[in-house]
Amino acid sequence: MQQAIFAGGCFWSMEHVFDEIPGVQSVTVGYTGGSAKGPSYEQVETGTTGHVESVLVVFDPARVGYDALLDAYWHNTDPSDGAGQFCDTGPQYRPIIFYGDDAQRLRAEASKRALEESHQFKRVLTRIEPASTFWIAEDYHQHYYKTHAAAYTMYRIGCRRDATLHALWGTSHP
Repeated sequence: MQQAIFAGGCFWSMEHVFDEIPGVQSVTVGYTGGSAKGPSYEQVETGTTGHVESVLVVFDPARVGYDALLDAYWHNTDPSDGAGQFCDTGPQYRPIIFYGDDAQRLRAEASKRALEESHQFKRVLTRIEPASTFWIAEDYHQHYYKTHAAAYTMYRIGCRRDATLHALWGTSHP
């Protein structure tokens, strides 16, 4: 098994994306990228800890490659918004691909470069950074899209996440 960490706005939505991919063994929501040890949701939401809401994806590389995870990530974010994602703004919602080793860094950089060269976006503001400690979020955030399906659906509609993804990517987003 291998691991990958992605931040793409609200971690509930990113968890949903990766949970649906065959070959992904587990997705855990949490916080990474900051300096505070053991941060809580309440602390991260202030935007002062340096952490971003993120997902830790455990996957079987024999069934799904890292490039496929990158593709799912790009097609479920707005790469042109470096200040947050959709209705969630602030440093805790910044889009970041965290790499665990040089191979992931090279693949992430290549995928970002390909997106930049496509000229689909004026600027690709998603950052690529080395992974740091991943802090698991509180239990009530885990699998939120399943355990609070109605509230999650209303969140996605209210944030216009799906409408925006469709406008950005057409029908190609998962």
